[in-house]
Amino acid sequence: MTGDRESAPAPRTNGHAHGRRHGHGHGHGHGVSAGADRRLLGTALALILTFMVGEVAVGLIAGSLALITDAAHMTTDAFAIALALVTMRIAARPPKGGFTYGLRRAEILSAQLNGLTLILLTAYFTYEGVRRLIEPHAVEGQFVFWTALVGIAVNVAATWLISRADRSSLNVEGAFQHILNDLFAFIATAIAGLVVWTTGFDRADAIASLLVAALMLKAGYGLLRDAGRVLMEAAPAGIDPSELGTRLAGRPCVQEVHDLHVWEVSSGYPALSAHVLVDTGGDCHAVRRDLQELLRASYGITHTTLEVDHVHEPSGDGHGHCDDPHGPRHVGDTGTPHEHAGPAPCDH
Repeated sequence: MTGDRESAPAPRTNGHAHGRRHGHGHGHGHGVSAGADRRLLGTALALILTFMVGEVAVGLIAGSLALITDAAHMTTDAFAIALALVTMRIAARPPKGGFTYGLRRAEILSAQLNGLTLILLTAYFTYEGVRRLIEPHAVEGQFVFWTALVGIAVNVAATWLISRADRSSLNVEGAFQHILNDLFAFIATAIAGLVVWTTGFDRADAIASLLVAALMLKAGYGLLRDAGRVLMEAAPAGIDPSELGTRLAGRPCVQEVHDLHVWEVSSGYPALSAHVLVDTGGDCHAVRRDLQELLRASYGITHTTLEVDHVHEPSGDGHGHCDDPHGPRHVGDTGTPHEHAGPAPCDH
């Protein structure tokens, strides 16, 4: 049996054909509907946008760079929630035409734009913050303090709303973490406002803006790094391709694994392809099912393409089954016991 290619089953099987199912772990296991998720995120987005407009106005009136920096940071929160809402819509559309994966990578392109915007805003607010440290501006501390307290309350409300949505979705979880991290920025701004109000130390506002800029830099770098890994088709974070290949080659009947590729179509949607050589007497179908179960249970990879063939004797020119395998070859060690998880695919 050669050329045995098939997509992996979803985590739950019911005995029917599974070639049409490409699960990726973004279900609504907690019982909340996608419509309810959209309402929760939409309400949180409305809260943030409304407050953000008011914060910019107060920041300009109070002369507070910290408030304006906070508002810029909240823009990324709004962007993250809007992205989660858009991605929910996109994920519901089936692949068609030339877009065989659908439009999932629109999320990655948006994340890169978001990350680049954060880096540019960080540069501006760092420059402005340092300038205000050297030449302090008059700041209305009481306005800054009370506005920051309202910001904390808005962030707590938005966090509560998003926590009720389906956080098994990485998009929703990303928005949740954005809002949660923004609380630190508002706490720093509230402290700065209180210091300016009670002591007249105007530089506290600039110091708070620099702290917020540092948070923006961290978030922007993280977005660019993670989106770049997906676009460059690097292995998902937490998966070592060498260790994975060794485990696959260590399964019963497997002699060699090569042309192993593991990547992410979009965040939280890993995929894998590989060429697997099995013993001449092995059952290719059984080996494929065994490897798919290992990938699903141990790595959460359910979208796989495995080409499973029997080992062929080398030809007279010294070449084996593949003249030019890509990447490292992972060879099974027949001298050591194989790990088992269920019935062996072959019995020699």
